[in-house]
Amino acid sequence: MIKHYGLKAYGKINLGLDVLRKREDGYHEVRMIMQTVGIFDRIELTREDVPGIRVETNLFYLPSNENNLVYKAAALLMNEFHIAEGLSIRLRKFIPVAAGMAGGSSDAAAVLFGVNRMFQLGLSLPQLMERGVKIGADVPYCVLRGTALSEGIGEILTPLPAVPPCQVLIARPAVSVSTRSVYEQLHVDELPPDAHPNIDGIIEAIRQKDIHGVAKRMGNVLETVTIRQHPVIRRIKEQMMEFGADGALMSGSGPTVFGLFTDSAAAQNAFEQMRYGSCQKLARQVYLTNFYNESPRSG
Repeated sequence: MIKHYGLKAYGKINLGLDVLRKREDGYHEVRMIMQTVGIFDRIELTREDVPGIRVETNLFYLPSNENNLVYKAAALLMNEFHIAEGLSIRLRKFIPVAAGMAGGSSDAAAVLFGVNRMFQLGLSLPQLMERGVKIGADVPYCVLRGTALSEGIGEILTPLPAVPPCQVLIARPAVSVSTRSVYEQLHVDELPPDAHPNIDGIIEAIRQKDIHGVAKRMGNVLETVTIRQHPVIRRIKEQMMEFGADGALMSGSGPTVFGLFTDSAAAQNAFEQMRYGSCQKLARQVYLTNFYNESPRSG
């Protein structure tokens, strides 16, 4: 019997994000290229004799009740399989919060995997992904991880070849963005054609192992909303390009910006300037990392 289980929940970026239309049910139909990166939260699960789910986090402003996605993920499986034991969840956040990197969804995905393993429920990854969409649209991808095309509301996933390695500079400015608000303000039918990224072109560049082709084709239709509200996002993108990024883009609904660097010296200089130097006022959190393309749950 597994009493204690530790997991890493990895963040993601969007190499391309297009919104096709708003559906009658209120959801938006999307086409996105999802990519896992090497920034991760740590989660520790412990079986308890006392029934119930208890959540502890390292950030005072995160909920420790049923409003936290890790609680919802655990409750989903424990209720379905009538698990009478208790579960303690210790969450240590390092992925920027509410930043377009699916940190909460990745935490939920890790808990689904961990509960399945700890209590020997026997669910496959596709079965976990099916349940994950009940928690959030990004959760199925966070179960899968790696490089993938995401369609529908995010639940239709097609694995893609790994993107060629490069360094990824991530910068989160000190502004808050509501994903719901961004989508509510997006009027897809009013956008010019060039506002939509070339998702098929990005996929082709990935298949050709052309990282420069990926970088120059990156696009995010949600920038049309978020950058208008928070010009600092554009300034960060421009600064990353000046420092030698092959491409820079806002991830998800923002406000996090990432830059892809094939020149490691340029990447290190950009990190130092944005973290400690001339541009440190632009971003509250700055990380230099890589793509993460290991097989599901290998880390």
